[in-house]
Amino acid sequence: MISKDQIKELLVDIENERVERTISTKDTEKFAKAICAFANDLSNKKLPGYLMVGTHDDGSLNGLKVTDELLRNLAGLRSDGNIQPKPALMVEKVSFPEGDLAVVEVLPSKITPVKYKGTTYVRIGARKSEANEEEDRILREKSEVKSPTFDTTPCLHSTIDDLDLDLFKTEYLPKFVKASVLKNDKRELKQQLASLQLFDLLHDCPTVAGVLLIGKDPKHILFGSYIQYVQFEGKTRTSKVLNERQFSGNLLTMLKELDYFIKYTIQKQRPVFVTVLREEMRINYPYEAMRELAMNLVMHRNYQTNAPAKFYEYSDRIEMDNPGNLYGKVSPENFPNETDYRNPVIAVAMKTLGYVNQFGRGVETVQEELVANKNGLAVFKFEDITTFKAIVMNADEAEKERNSAESDADGAEKSEKSRRSVGEVSEKNVGEKLTERQKAILQHIEQNNVISAKEISALLQIADRTVERDIQKLKEKGFLERIGGDRGGYWEIK
Repeated sequence: MISKDQIKELLVDIENERVERTISTKDTEKFAKAICAFANDLSNKKLPGYLMVGTHDDGSLNGLKVTDELLRNLAGLRSDGNIQPKPALMVEKVSFPEGDLAVVEVLPSKITPVKYKGTTYVRIGARKSEANEEEDRILREKSEVKSPTFDTTPCLHSTIDDLDLDLFKTEYLPKFVKASVLKNDKRELKQQLASLQLFDLLHDCPTVAGVLLIGKDPKHILFGSYIQYVQFEGKTRTSKVLNERQFSGNLLTMLKELDYFIKYTIQKQRPVFVTVLREEMRINYPYEAMRELAMNLVMHRNYQTNAPAKFYEYSDRIEMDNPGNLYGKVSPENFPNETDYRNPVIAVAMKTLGYVNQFGRGVETVQEELVANKNGLAVFKFEDITTFKAIVMNADEAEKERNSAESDADGAEKSEKSRRSVGEVSEKNVGEKLTERQKAILQHIEQNNVISAKEISALLQIADRTVERDIQKLKEKGFLERIGGDRGGYWEIK
């Protein structure tokens, strides 16, 4: 970050194209466009740009008091999914006698063009504007990173006739480009498609993303690009098949069908007796959680394989099996805190079309919804390097398991008390004092003394409250002690 003296110089230089000044603290769209323009560095000066919040256009300060919330909001613009590819930026509070400044330093991006909600912004002198076709071409050519992801590669065995162009014009393009811009857009259709990475002008054919998003029959070209849904009567694949369905077609069509199917077929409600005067509705699988998992199934899967994505519903659970394991920077150790995208064009399209709310929080949202609905945490499995699996228990089945586990625990505790009362158990005989579940918890703690109760519940596939209750009993019995707090602490087995 630049020094305080350098900031003073930039404040008074009102013609400097590297500075955007504003007194607004809530105009996130203005902030994002400025960040996008600085990251594109159209003039190729290879110098950072600065968004300064708390100053008038003439460089005078307006007496702003910068809060932590404002700094967090500014920093969050980098990763909220609206600016792609992600820019490199730093945020800092700088104080002067006349007031504070929130300064966002934006480094020139090596991958251009950088777009905000699908539109490229550039700096022309001291103002920013939407890039025209020639400026967009310059940014593409100056990009230092040329290696495409699979969804941006050309489908050499396809032509523009394989795309549903009416769908592109009526549903896709208006979502990505403002009506005022479209009205004055005189480019040919292929150039419009190429600007959204749906068409490869060099090879005169659609990209993989183009075929998947607006193709007439994507499965005819990319054989595994569909979701196979099967409902089984029992708990294994050998049980009777009750229902079977295939979701295929372009993603604009498939995502609508999948969303509707989850809401009105997968999610079921039934009344549960509470008192003579009151019933409450019990939901087997919460819509928001299952929708998020299904959208991730589409967004993150590997489309280079001929295998479909699998959505299997058993009597006690749902399993989603996705071709392609964790991608890029994401590993079992940092999942779900790290984020990377196998299909960035599809990811941005799904966010713009409203099927993904915010990048990076999907799994967290899923777990919150499932816990609130008493399904227990979703279990994610990465053992098979070719697939990624998510498992969600039916809420009714999860409740049966909790009741059974609590009954077993209570029975074991009563039995233990009875044995102790007649002197049949030695105080040193630890094995006789613990239930099988408590032994399993201690084994996991022995292997990893910083493991959390939620992680244990996921490994044992039981409710986190049950694990917490057992841990409390282990502490009370003197077998376990917590050293330090929840953050930075660890378990010690006695």
